[in-house]
Amino acid sequence: MTLASLAAFAGLCLILSLTPGPDTFLVLRIALKRPSAGIAAAAGSAVAAIGWAALVGVGLAAILEQSAEVFRWLKIAGGLYLLYLGISGFLKTRKAAKEGVQGSAEAGTVRYSNLAGLGAGALSTLLNPKVGLFFLAVVPQFIPEGGDTMAAAMILGVVEAVIAFAYLAVVALIAYKAMALLRRPKVSTGVERVSSGIIAGLGVGVIASGASS
Repeated sequence: MTLASLAAFAGLCLILSLTPGPDTFLVLRIALKRPSAGIAAAAGSAVAAIGWAALVGVGLAAILEQSAEVFRWLKIAGGLYLLYLGISGFLKTRKAAKEGVQGSAEAGTVRYSNLAGLGAGALSTLLNPKVGLFFLAVVPQFIPEGGDTMAAAMILGVVEAVIAFAYLAVVALIAYKAMALLRRPKVSTGVERVSSGIIAGLGVGVIASGASS
């Protein structure tokens, strides 16, 4: 594997990261109240990406490529998870706003623990069919013929994970800094509700796509 091929793959990973998706909105929502939890979610997403690379390396991911039925159910499962995240986030925001002190900057937003953020980020990426398709379609193209497939796949997975983590961590910090400057409960609640709605909408779209495929 040459440096040129690694650079080309890194460029594709950067494009993938810059394209807004479920992981971006999930990290954004989690980081609104606790930036460390948002960074933990970014780390979870990165670890899950390495997991996809490992699947490609051992050949198990080929099952998804050859079985339309398995891939369809993976899409539906991922869509249901996103829908759950969106609806639960919206409901928790409403509950927090009702129970919080009116006018307090702490009201209206949901605080995630670092562990919860890590798990949510990992599960979101593991159930994201677009990430799976990326590894199935792109990663094998950069694995040298006759080389160590597993080692090459893991190297590529680490490259993708590092780029994804760096981008999502920046998203988490920017989200927290923006909210720290505003310090308005209504704005904080509104942003979290909008991001929850986007996540739920993405989930509905994925479910519909999986059901019709």
